Amino acid sequence: MSKDTPQRLDPTAIVTSALRIADAEGLAAITIRRLAQEHGVTPMALYRHFRDKGDLLDALAARLLADIRLPEPSTAPWDEQVRAILAACLAVLRPHPTVAGLVPTRILLSEPGLILVERILALLDGAGYPPEQATEIGSQALCSLVTLVATEPGAMGSTDPDTRDDAIRAKRAALQALAPQRFPHVLAAADALTLCGDRDGYYDLGIEFAVAGIRGIRPATRTTG
Repeated sequence: MSKDTPQRLDPTAIVTSALRIADAEGLAAITIRRLAQEHGVTPMALYRHFRDKGDLLDALAARLLADIRLPEPSTAPWDEQVRAILAACLAVLRPHPTVAGLVPTRILLSEPGLILVERILALLDGAGYPPEQATEIGSQALCSLVTLVATEPGAMGSTDPDTRDDAIRAKRAALQALAPQRFPHVLAAADALTLCGDRDGYYDLGIEFAVAGIRGIRPATRTTG
């Protein structure tokens, strides 16, 4: 049997390899040729499962969405249920900051994504938000989670500890060199601006911001016709 026989190539394993590469080196490092080499096949063998890199990126987003363990529906207030869903999403996105950005634009391309959207829209509908407004709220809430992951203080875009530590030290030194008369509050917060001292607290606050923001939005008048 040829090594390029489709049955010997597991698409799930390909996506796992692509996720590992993206986490370590970024999305640009993912290529069909590289993945083919890692799995001992020709690029043509991968094209039997993924039309192109875009198709592979769709599969990466679907993988993250499939890993989200949504809480069971309950009788809890709608905002508490939304908070629990956002926390479940964040638990999956946090380890994959370079891939998380793929999710918002691809959420409707897989069944797990559709299920997530349906749950959020149903809760917002029950809270009185019409579909158009609920869609915008849900979209922005998800994007806020991606932004939290991508902009965590101290996350310098490198998985190499020495490179990351050097970048953090350089950023802290630059802030500490600022004139105290002009930027006293920036100087006082230099450590917090440079490194996330309480990662769980940082993400908990991000979720609370999102939920509090939703609660503060007045439902639009539903249109009929």
